[in-house]
Amino acid sequence: MAGRSLAGLLLCAALAGCNSFLHRAAGNGFGATGPAGGPAGSGAVGPGVDGGTAGGVLPYDVSGLLQPKSGKFLGIEAPGAPASLAPVQRFAASIGRKPNLIGQYVAWKTPFPAQSVARAWSYGALSYLAWEPYGASVQSIAAGHSDSYITQFAKAVRALNDPVALSFGHEMNGFWYPWGTKDTTPAEFVAAWRRIHNLFAQAGASNVIWVWNPNDIFPVPQVQLQPYYPGNAYVDWIGVTGYFSTTGPDTYAQLYAPTLAEVRTFSDKPFIIAETSVETGPNEVLSARQLILRTVMAHPRMLGLIWFDYDKDNVDWRVESRPIIESAVRSDLSQVPLFAVRRR
Repeated sequence: MAGRSLAGLLLCAALAGCNSFLHRAAGNGFGATGPAGGPAGSGAVGPGVDGGTAGGVLPYDVSGLLQPKSGKFLGIEAPGAPASLAPVQRFAASIGRKPNLIGQYVAWKTPFPAQSVARAWSYGALSYLAWEPYGASVQSIAAGHSDSYITQFAKAVRALNDPVALSFGHEMNGFWYPWGTKDTTPAEFVAAWRRIHNLFAQAGASNVIWVWNPNDIFPVPQVQLQPYYPGNAYVDWIGVTGYFSTTGPDTYAQLYAPTLAEVRTFSDKPFIIAETSVETGPNEVLSARQLILRTVMAHPRMLGLIWFDYDKDNVDWRVESRPIIESAVRSDLSQVPLFAVRRR
């Protein structure tokens, strides 16, 4: 959801949804229990659950990815990627940098896209999955009606055993999705998130980075974020969706800072700009600079960004089709050290 101005809200909504080792947090002290009685928290498992090896191979240890010290993440979301790497390669050629994070939207009830995730990993990029619960209410998920599907998905994640960043129900603080404020209460969202997380833990799928991704608060300032937060034991990264548009905020201080300040009142997890781009207009070059240099580079706990490289609903957010933006992004990104995502 492009968090810009109320005048552009409906357009933004359509665009945004285009679609530590083994038990690294088992000792988090969080007292909740999962649907089968297992303790909550990343990597925590209950009795009789395979939290160890699958075919003799331990779960991928994601701890080194949670907050890299040696660089930032540069991500892309583009039509067809990463099922095909062609859009990623065009983006890389355009900006002169190779993305190390590739995002895709995953519809509820569809299988885990193992081949796409493996293809991204072989390219040298972490996969970011925005898991969208269309066709299943958050209430039904919280009640356990999707447990079989979630467990199957989690087992497939564990079987592939590549690291995956996973975000369930992004932009839950907005009204434009069925899992948002019009149809879902904060308590229902939290219950669904925790249930999903616990089912993954029971499947031994600790090779997941959990990303809680609200929209920036500019279009919905009346919605408090903390009630939607599942708790630090259930979250690894805070993702923020926010676009630089011609009708809304165009500086870090206006677009991202208020949301980050609110989140900091209840969580100290690192941030990533989970969905963003710059709209064509008189301030596009300055906006690109705000995004890359004033946001990603200026803040040590800002992990990086994911560029929404789509031409959708008469708005072209792509880099490679706009020479002015292409030049600005290429220049600014040349100053950004990128984290080297390596295979085991």
